[in-house]
Amino acid sequence: MHSIQLRNDTLLEIGTFLVRRWSGKEEITLSIKDQKEIQTKLRENKITMFPLDKYHGADFQKYRQFRTALWYESMRIKHSGKILSNDHAFGFILNTLDTRRIETIGRQYWQGMNEEIIFNYGFAWLYRPLLNSLYGHNRIVEGFMQYFLLGDIKGEIQPSAFEKIQKAAVIANEAVKESVEKKYGIDWLEKKVSEIIRVLEIDPLLTIPISMPKITSGVAMSEQDFIKTLNKITKYRESDFGELDPTKISEGKQVFDEFRVLLEETKRSENKGLVTEVMGISIPSLTNVDETKIYDIDLINNLRAKFKEWKSGWKEQHVDSGDEFDQETYMEGHKPFITDKKIAIKTRIFILLDHSSSIAEQETQYKKATLALCEVLDFLKVKFSVYAFNTEQKHVTCWLIKPESLQWNNAATKRLAQIKANGSTPLAEVYDLLLPTLRSKKPDIFLTLTDGEPSDPDAVRTIMRDLKLLGIKMVAIGVGPDTGGAITIANNLRRLGYERTLAVSRLNEIPKRVLNVLGTD
Repeated sequence: MHSIQLRNDTLLEIGTFLVRRWSGKEEITLSIKDQKEIQTKLRENKITMFPLDKYHGADFQKYRQFRTALWYESMRIKHSGKILSNDHAFGFILNTLDTRRIETIGRQYWQGMNEEIIFNYGFAWLYRPLLNSLYGHNRIVEGFMQYFLLGDIKGEIQPSAFEKIQKAAVIANEAVKESVEKKYGIDWLEKKVSEIIRVLEIDPLLTIPISMPKITSGVAMSEQDFIKTLNKITKYRESDFGELDPTKISEGKQVFDEFRVLLEETKRSENKGLVTEVMGISIPSLTNVDETKIYDIDLINNLRAKFKEWKSGWKEQHVDSGDEFDQETYMEGHKPFITDKKIAIKTRIFILLDHSSSIAEQETQYKKATLALCEVLDFLKVKFSVYAFNTEQKHVTCWLIKPESLQWNNAATKRLAQIKANGSTPLAEVYDLLLPTLRSKKPDIFLTLTDGEPSDPDAVRTIMRDLKLLGIKMVAIGVGPDTGGAITIANNLRRLGYERTLAVSRLNEIPKRVLNVLGTD
């Protein structure tokens, strides 16, 4: 239905607006991370959601599930004093009861959520596992959750166990009803969990596996079957919600206008500020590419920690004389005085990425390292632009990933992720394509990352002279399969006229090498 994905930054903007409106707290912050479950930290006023691609269905269906999950977390912030971990039976059951409690309270003044809640329950039914696929007491706990929230159980279970589940559900329903009517909070509800656990005859510390949205094998996802599921749930919850039309719920017209606005905003934002008037330079068309595959959060965080001092522009160092004496350093036999040194970072760097076919085997790691570099450069507020080249339909193409005028963002990550390693290494031809841009922008450093010799070394030497006349420092990083190979590539690049060449055999060293180049200039 929709070929364009919602950008995380666009989703965060509307999500933050909604969660603050729903919860009534302007200090709430929202983040989206690739993780196993949704997390709400009450003390920190923080909600962390997982991205849309964790859900199933069409784009609009994914958005509706995300939106409803966000509503539930907003209600928890507004009406719950605590949220226990779902990884043990006691916390899992308490949170299950509280889900019904906050839902009942929230619906009193957010009546427009009725259809969205039922829609969400429809997918929740499809996501839940078959009971006969579970083992031990986990089967009983899962069965209780299904029967209490969804009105039925999936799969088979022993009659004696089902009887326990039914009794526990009666207690749970009465407890939630009383808590709402008498305005009891979650602390009162927590006391009822022990009674439910006794009925189910389970250990309150029983480990509960994290359940992410997952369609079990054999479950059809046709619209007709989904409406049948919604019809079943609407009948079970009719006493709470009244009579609802499953077909109308499936369409979700009241939310679609909101979703359409988000799509239009995404389309406007994706290539905002991206223009290229030079023949041969193209802008990657954004598709439903999964950019999370090239996002290495550990590498990024480690680099940020290592170079955080650069953000202030000052670095502490020890010298022979100065105003501040460090006794411990003196006792250790090192230079005893401390001074602050101004860090000189070239503020404008032009990066060109070789995406020839020779990097295909390590393409993902290559992109992870590049992405980490760009994230840290953006963190340090360094002005930089990023281009890449490969061969498309036997013609060399230079791709604009990020211009200097824009910040690094999710859209730039998507553009990087979709460049495919293909073709040879026609560096001279690529440099010639970039020459008009370089003449107008005149960056301080032009950095080329490549893993092989250019197709025409003599042509590279010739155009290198033109680039140097512009006052641009030409730097190259030779990427090799091992230390020896990387050194060989770097030595070959040096003969082409680069002012500085570096060798890298471990791809995650690329960002550090580049940052060190900036720090020594």
